[in-house]
Amino acid sequence: MKLYFTPGACSLSPHIALIETGLEYELIQVDLRTKQTASGDNYLAICPKGYIPALQLDNGQMLTEGAIVIQYLADQVPEKELVPRQGSFERYRLQEKLHFLATELHKAMSPLYNPKASDEFKDSLKERLKLRLSVLAEDLGQQEFLAGNRFTVADGYAFYCLRAWQKHGQSDLATWPNLAAYFARLEARPSVKRALAEEGL
Repeated sequence: MKLYFTPGACSLSPHIALIETGLEYELIQVDLRTKQTASGDNYLAICPKGYIPALQLDNGQMLTEGAIVIQYLADQVPEKELVPRQGSFERYRLQEKLHFLATELHKAMSPLYNPKASDEFKDSLKERLKLRLSVLAEDLGQQEFLAGNRFTVADGYAFYCLRAWQKHGQSDLATWPNLAAYFARLEARPSVKRALAEEGL
């Protein structure tokens, strides 16, 4: 499989998931400004959406949208229990968490690194994001991971979101001690450390 990625971007989540699965993969770096791969290929010809992540399967099919990609990867190795079983209520709960991460944190943060967004707008957005982070903190509680005591692909996605908040929101997680401890646990996880190293971060 080939993962099209940009260092530190949301493709970090499926990168972590790939490492957790133990499946073989190739990383192909994409410059999102020029829409070219590191080898000079036209990324829009490969993935017309023009953004990352994109996972090219061994049969040539392309799968996009991070929350979908990581579930697909987890389902390839059910014995690793990186997602609950398909059709179970626990799976829907995990999808609920993934949807929250994708829509209320990940995409909601994008104006913070848009140079055209005003400082006033960014400040108001940060206040809204703090409310969303409070929801995530309450959902996590004192659990080790979002789904309880077992790491799932949702935790890799949460790591990306919390890392992005600290970088682009220019704020630490001190307001939410349990999120700060959770982030530290994830940052120390071998798959996360390896993904960061492979992306040169």
